[in-house]
Amino acid sequence: MSRTRTSFGAGELLVELRRDAGVPLHQQLEGGIRERIRQGLLRAETVMPSTRALAEDLGLSRGVVVEAYQQLVAEGYLVSRGGGYTQVADVALVEPGQAQQAKGGPPRIDFKYSRPDVSQFPRAAWLRSIRKVLNETPHMSFAYLDGRGALELRQALADYLNRVRGTAARPENMLICNGFAQGSRLLLQVLAKQGYRRLAVEDPSDNELREVAAAAGLDVVGVPVLESGIDVDGLEQSGADIVLVTAAHQFPTGAVASAETRAALVAWAARRDGLIVEDDYDAEYRYDREPIGAMQGLAPDRVVYAGTASKTLAPGLRLGWLIMPGRLVDAMSAAKVMDDRGSPVLDQLAFADFVARGEFDRHLRRMRPRYRELRDMLVDRLAARVPELVPVGVSAGLHVLTWLPVGLSEAAVTQAALERGLGVYGLASYWMSPPGPAGLVFGYGGLTPKAVAEGIDLLADAVAAIQRG
Repeated sequence: MSRTRTSFGAGELLVELRRDAGVPLHQQLEGGIRERIRQGLLRAETVMPSTRALAEDLGLSRGVVVEAYQQLVAEGYLVSRGGGYTQVADVALVEPGQAQQAKGGPPRIDFKYSRPDVSQFPRAAWLRSIRKVLNETPHMSFAYLDGRGALELRQALADYLNRVRGTAARPENMLICNGFAQGSRLLLQVLAKQGYRRLAVEDPSDNELREVAAAAGLDVVGVPVLESGIDVDGLEQSGADIVLVTAAHQFPTGAVASAETRAALVAWAARRDGLIVEDDYDAEYRYDREPIGAMQGLAPDRVVYAGTASKTLAPGLRLGWLIMPGRLVDAMSAAKVMDDRGSPVLDQLAFADFVARGEFDRHLRRMRPRYRELRDMLVDRLAARVPELVPVGVSAGLHVLTWLPVGLSEAAVTQAALERGLGVYGLASYWMSPPGPAGLVFGYGGLTPKAVAEGIDLLADAVAAIQRG
């Protein structure tokens, strides 16, 4: 993709000239421009001021500027283009200390989790929504919003989630946020202020939220994950009054909370006067099982439901949503306003139209077979090349987990893979202390079938090298 050409007026080129320095002015001008290019302050393809305009602005004769430009063109710092303008050249400069960084760059094939296939973002459909919003939205919609977000999006999402995920959402009980990251941070801060004291998390689970909870003043405890979901008996013994669950597809084990586990969680919340936070991060992608409804529909007054467009559309949209018990709405709305005055309204209204017109459903229907193909390729290739790594949690989502057999450590496997240009990631950071069994998490959403196959081949080579000693 070509870069956007940028330019500026003569007055925007800051070059210090000293007429008493004993150095010719054209050399001072050359040196000033050259140094700014080297420092990256004048980027490649930036259009330079015309020689006439720059000479007038700096109080120089035009010949001085022409001579400076000609010298910099000869050195390769500037490029003369047809039409009479001059651009900064695409100069590849490596600053001191950057050579080592470049050598240790990102892996060529990367199984890092949380990477959907953003190349499939439905640009044409999104553009139609953007155009409709720009053409039809009343002027007042661009003023400051209610802290809960645009009503149009809350209504569209409530209709969608009630239909597809079995929630009991009402627009007035929803809040639009900048992804799950902001929503969870605000929620934990509000809950801490309201007197909640201890958050239970699945063990293993995403480690980022633990730091957020600690910063909010909450104690964090881990509760084991069974094949049927979180261990509710362990939750009872933890003393927690909030629990965060990924019930539809546990991260990272892939376990699905059974009907018995869900009922027990709701009973725990009623008995403890506790709160369940349901992170429904990738439930739309299921392959080998029937859809499982959200827990929020079972107990709207005891569950905060969290969803996001990060896995379904693109993480760069920064669109997330919460469905909350009514008692939390005012406090969360105020916290959102205090935090950022509200999420961008154009994005909210475009997404509302996108969902209401059925484009969200169509996009998901198109993506499921693509991701299933990647999942199948990953599972089949592991069975063929590294059979000792047996995947679990493969029926849904954009990742699978494999436990490591005795004799293979996460550190050894990830390092050997990285030396071959492959990024694979262990479970160590997902465990609360003490750490549990070793394993690898494979995120495949952003890869191609060819890359998945080649990546597993590289992994097989790495494992074989470790086993040979």
